Amino acid sequence: MSEQVRASHILLMYAGSARSSATRTKEEALNEINALKDQIANGSDFAELAKANSDCPSGQQGGDLGFFGRGMMVPEFDAAAFSMEVGATSDVVETDFGYHLLQRTA
Repeated sequence: MSEQVRASHILLMYAGSARSSATRTKEEALNEINALKDQIANGSDFAELAKANSDCPSGQQGGDLGFFGRGMMVPEFDAAAFSMEVGATSDVVETDFGYHLLQRTA
């Protein structure tokens, strides 16, 4: 069977990103996601930040995406999720949907 991981994420979309209704600019989204990354690095709770900030519906569940296998997510997201240790938080990952922070949970 294919290897699976479980991860949560925070997504910040921007005007022009795929499926986006966001009005922030790409630069504003990048600044905001970097500020969230700093908050996490300083001990803020990932799930709480996801609930308060993520543009993905998963934000309401603290960003939890459940288990997924290789190739089920867009390539950039997939590469980040499968390269991380459990408990780790990613650097900013850019996809067509916007900017993400991932946290591998299993």
